[in-house]
Amino acid sequence: MIKVVGITTNNTFYVGSKERNFRMNEFLAIDDEAQGRLLGEVVEAQTYNRFIPLDIGGDFVDSSVLISLKSLGYDLSEDTIYIAKVRLLKEAKYPVLTGSDVNIPSFDELKPIIAKTSREKGLTIGIIKSTEVLYDEMDDDLKGILEIFEEDKTEPQSDVPFILNINSMHEYPHIGIFGGSGSGKSFGLRVLLEELMKKKIPTIVLDPHYEMEFGDSSNYDFKDRFKKFMVGRDIGVQFSEINGMDLKVMLRSVSELTESMEATVDIIHKKGGSVEGLEALIDSLIEAIDLGRDNIQKEIQNASGEELTHYVYLEDLLDKYERKVNIMSLRGINWRLKQLINQGIFNRNIDELLNALMDGKLCVVQGSTKLINTFSTYLLNKTYRLRRDYKDSLSIGGDADYFVPFLIVTDEAHNFAPKAVPSPTKSILREISQEGRKYGVFLVLATQRPTLLDETITAQLNTKFIFRTVRAQDIDTIRSETDISPEESKRLPYLTTGDVFVSSAELGRTQYVRIRKADTTSPHKENPFDELKSMRNKIREDEFKIVEDYLPIEETNLMMTAKNISASKGFDVSVDDLKEILERLVDSELVVKEKGFLGDKYLRKEDK
Repeated sequence: MIKVVGITTNNTFYVGSKERNFRMNEFLAIDDEAQGRLLGEVVEAQTYNRFIPLDIGGDFVDSSVLISLKSLGYDLSEDTIYIAKVRLLKEAKYPVLTGSDVNIPSFDELKPIIAKTSREKGLTIGIIKSTEVLYDEMDDDLKGILEIFEEDKTEPQSDVPFILNINSMHEYPHIGIFGGSGSGKSFGLRVLLEELMKKKIPTIVLDPHYEMEFGDSSNYDFKDRFKKFMVGRDIGVQFSEINGMDLKVMLRSVSELTESMEATVDIIHKKGGSVEGLEALIDSLIEAIDLGRDNIQKEIQNASGEELTHYVYLEDLLDKYERKVNIMSLRGINWRLKQLINQGIFNRNIDELLNALMDGKLCVVQGSTKLINTFSTYLLNKTYRLRRDYKDSLSIGGDADYFVPFLIVTDEAHNFAPKAVPSPTKSILREISQEGRKYGVFLVLATQRPTLLDETITAQLNTKFIFRTVRAQDIDTIRSETDISPEESKRLPYLTTGDVFVSSAELGRTQYVRIRKADTTSPHKENPFDELKSMRNKIREDEFKIVEDYLPIEETNLMMTAKNISASKGFDVSVDDLKEILERLVDSELVVKEKGFLGDKYLRKEDK
C-alpha cells in the first residue's frame, strides 16, 4: 500500500510505504478523489527504520509527514518506512489530497508523455531509466531495438527507449550537450551522430580532436553515410568568393586587427580577385612606400624594359593608395595573410563538401582548433547563406537553387563561441542560434564548460543533455538555463558515466536517460597505458629479431657479436648497445640470462 502523506502542493508531495522501496525517477499514479488520475515522478527517496529515525528537523520531510504516517497505522519506532518525494508530470489544479492511493501507471497512460515519438520520426538515443516495469506491456516495435553498456558488459534493452523527436526541431531548435571529462558526453554525441546518419540528415561536424570516425561498426555500415574533410588538404576557402568582411574575420582569427588595418582591407580588397593577386598588391605597396616617390622617379629615369614597367607600376600604386593606407597597417595585414596562406586554407574549395551535404551525408571537418575556427567562419557563413537564400527566394517567388536543411555539430563549443571573448565563429553561430530555425539550420553544441559558452547561444538551446557535472559554477549555469529540479541538480556530480538528464522544451520537463551502446567506437578509445605497453612489446620484438640469430651470446663474446650484427644488419651496434638490448630482452622475458664461470650468458628461453 502506497499513500500520499504530509502537506501537499499542486506540484510536489510525499508518498509513503512499508511494502516497497522507491526508485529515483520511477513513475507513479495518484488516484485523487477530487481530481482523478494524476501522474508523477519520484525525485527523491529515503528509507527509515528504528536504526535511522525520522529527522523532523531535516531537509527531506516535516512533522506533517510523521503525523500522516501515524494516522495510517505506521509504527515509527518499529516499521521500516519508505518515503519518496514526488513531482507531478503536469501541475494539478489543486494540492493533491493527503491519503490518496498511489500505484504503478500502465504504459498506455505514460505513452503520450514518454513515448510520443516513433522510431521513424526520431533518434533512438537510449533508455528512460526506471521504466523496466513497463517493458512487457509496451508496443512491440519499441522492444529489442538497442543495447545498454552496464558495468563493463552489454545488456539487452529492458526499459522504454528514449527517442528524441528530430521533427520538432523547427519548433524547439538547437541542442546543448553538457558534461565534464569522463561523463559520457562525447559518447552521447557519437550516438546522436550515428542516429543522424541513419536518418541521412545532412550534418556538418567540426572535429578538432580527430575523434569522429565511424567506419568500425559491427551492427551498422556507416561507410557511405559520412565523409571526412581535412582543412587545407581536402577543403578550403575559395578566395574569389569572400568579401571584405569575410577577409577581416579570417585575418582576425590569426591576430586582432587595428581599426587602421580594417580600413585598409576595405580599400585594397576587391571581391572576385585571387589571394595571389592581393598578396602581390600588398608586397608592391609596401615596396613603393618604402622606396618613396622620389626614389621611384629616379629609378624610372634610369630603368628600361621590365624594370621600367615595375617602377611605373609602383608609382601608379602611390598615386592610387598613398594617402589612403599606411605601411604599418599593410605589414600587419601582410603577416596575417601569409599565415593563412601557409596553412593551405586557400588551396581548395568546399564543392565536394556541399555535394556530400546535398547527398545527406555527415561531413566531418578536421584540423587544429585554430584552423577549424578560422575555416568554419567561411564554411558556416557560406552554407547558411545558401540555405537562407533558397528559403528567402521561395517566399518572394524567386528561383534560387535548392540547398538542404542541415545541422552544425561541434564538441568543445566554448572554443568556437566563448562568452565575453572575441572569436571568428561566434557571430555566425549566434546568428544561427537566433534565426536558423526559420531556415532549417540547427546547432548541436557540446562542451565541458557551459559557463564559458556564449550566453546568447546557450539561451537558444531548447534541448539540453546534462551529463555528470562537478563544478558548482557550471551547475548554477545549468540550473538557470534548464528546468532541472533542485533535487536533480544535487545529483549531477554523482551521475554514472553514460547517465544523463535530458531537459526538453518540447516535453516541458526533464527525463532521466541512459545512453545506448554506440554502434561505433572512437579511434582514441584505446587506453594510453595499454598503447604504451603494446609499443614497448613491439620494440622488444624488433630488438629480439636483431639478436636471435646470434643466441646464445656469452658476455666474453659481446664485441665480436656486435661487429657481426653491424655487418649483417647494415647499421652500427656497439658493445654497450648490444648489452642494453640483451638486458631489456631479459626484463621482457624474451631472453634468459644465466651466470657462468666466465660471465653472463644470454640464451633463448627454450634453450635453457
